[in-house]
Amino acid sequence: MNDIFTVAPSDDNKIMLGDLSHDEIGDNHIMTGIETPLRKDAFDLSDDEKKKIIALHFSKIMETLGLDLTDDSLKGTPERVAKMYIEEIFSGLNPANKPKVALFENKYQYNEMLVEKNISFYSNCEHHFVPIFGKVHIAYKSSGKVIGLSKLNRIVQYFAKRPQVQERLTIQIANELQKVLGTQDVAVYIDAKHLCVSSRGIKDDTSSTITVYYGGSFKSEQTKNEFLKYID
Repeated sequence: MNDIFTVAPSDDNKIMLGDLSHDEIGDNHIMTGIETPLRKDAFDLSDDEKKKIIALHFSKIMETLGLDLTDDSLKGTPERVAKMYIEEIFSGLNPANKPKVALFENKYQYNEMLVEKNISFYSNCEHHFVPIFGKVHIAYKSSGKVIGLSKLNRIVQYFAKRPQVQERLTIQIANELQKVLGTQDVAVYIDAKHLCVSSRGIKDDTSSTITVYYGGSFKSEQTKNEFLKYID
């Protein structure tokens, strides 16, 4: 059975955590805010400098685990991991990698719902740094401008390529689309599997998690049901 959550728009991007321990926050997959938590000096170092530091620390992790870094198969792993972190799976942390989006006039006067479904994504849980993967379904109604279809995929990938919580990912994609498109009429639906659930902890390999954002006209039951019918 799927775990189902609805993410509601909110001006308050902080969640009251009370006296929860770090383990409880991680095991319950709780986010602390809508914005990805970044330090003020997050971009003071160049990518090359970050790679060198990550490689050094990852080699220490491997050594602590008892691995022999003189082995031909392992000796290049710290550098490969560092390159992967910076250039691939966490590249969405860097605003320089944000996709450039051009809007076009809605010359066809298509004013109905536009849906792009089954956008594949891979992300990583910020609590355990293991993969989250699944499908994103997006819908919007034009306010007079339209966006190239591939840009929807690129926006999803940009926000997915960072340590994430699925609820935050859902909201970040929706907020960015609303900003770019100049309309509140946006819906985002994510169905994903979390390896922090299936490969550790409870080790449940059959469940998935659904998060949904409805903005503007998508809050109405009729429009919402129409969207859900298209992605079914």
